[in-house]
Amino acid sequence: MTTPATGWTWRLHGPDGGVVDPADLGVEVPVEEAQADAESWLGEHWRTLLERGAASATLLRGDTVVYGPMGLAAT
Repeated sequence: MTTPATGWTWRLHGPDGGVVDPADLGVEVPVEEAQADAESWLGEHWRTLLERGAASATLLRGDTVVYGPMGLAAT
C-alpha cells in the first residue's frame, strides 16, 4: 500500500535507529487524514509499540518528515 501524498502516518525505528517494518512488530500503522488523528493514534499505541520493539517514531505527511524521530519511552 502506498502512502497518499497528503496522508499522515508514522515511521517506526528500532533501538539502533533503523527503520522497523510495522508488520514485523505485528501492528498496522494507519494513514490518517489529519495530523491530530495520527498523533492521537500514537498516543494510544506507543506502549504497545515500545513493548514490541519500536524505540522511536517519526511523523510523516506523505513522504515528507514533519518531525522526529521522537522516543517512545516515558521519561
